[in-house]
Amino acid sequence: MTEASLSLDGKRVVVIGGSSGIGFAVAQLAREVGAEVVIASSRAATVDAAVERLRGSMGRVVDLRDEAGVAGFFAELGPFDHLTMTAGDWTGAMFGPTSEIDLAQTREGLTVRFLGALAVAKHSSGTIARDGSITLTSGMLAHRPMKGAPIATAMAGAIEHLARGLAVDLAPVRVNAVCPGLILTEHVQQTMPEAAQKGFVASLPLARAATPAEAAHAYVYLMLNAYATGQILPVDGGGLVV
Repeated sequence: MTEASLSLDGKRVVVIGGSSGIGFAVAQLAREVGAEVVIASSRAATVDAAVERLRGSMGRVVDLRDEAGVAGFFAELGPFDHLTMTAGDWTGAMFGPTSEIDLAQTREGLTVRFLGALAVAKHSSGTIARDGSITLTSGMLAHRPMKGAPIATAMAGAIEHLARGLAVDLAPVRVNAVCPGLILTEHVQQTMPEAAQKGFVASLPLARAATPAEAAHAYVYLMLNAYATGQILPVDGGGLVV
């Protein structure tokens, strides 16, 4: 790429889930390379706090559980160029043995992470630039299932298949997904003991977790590369080769 191609000058980037974690890091990096950034999340307080941290950005509230609200969000937002979706934490409800699965909580998780992504794709399709992009978020469990995580594994895989299907259906809009390994977001640091973090990455070629900033580069790369679509981009410390 030329130096000029590494710029998002004049582009409008929407980050749903952008108030914290990977999403905020994506918003921050996109802003650094020239984009006008819109941070969106479900709680006004967290959106306001993120906008305060990232001066020059804009904030909007959107609840992915409410399709009418998603439609209204994009109608009010108007034209834009790139969209990233990182919303939907891997909560404890996504983990546990099959015999203890809580189907009600599982439906809730699917409502945000999968159906929410589908609603976003549906209602943004009329206003996203034809040479724009949508980047979803899956997870390494889609490729490396582990005991006690059938729901998280299935959900990550569903997002990857959705990205590929949308890439064909929404073309020439490009649709991809980033597949993160263990990323040291605020949520991970608060809920996963340090010993568990080290155990999770011990067998990797790069035996550590990634920072949100490292993950963010994958999302911005997929915005910038105008010939990348239908792709799943791992940021996993080499997890797919061991």
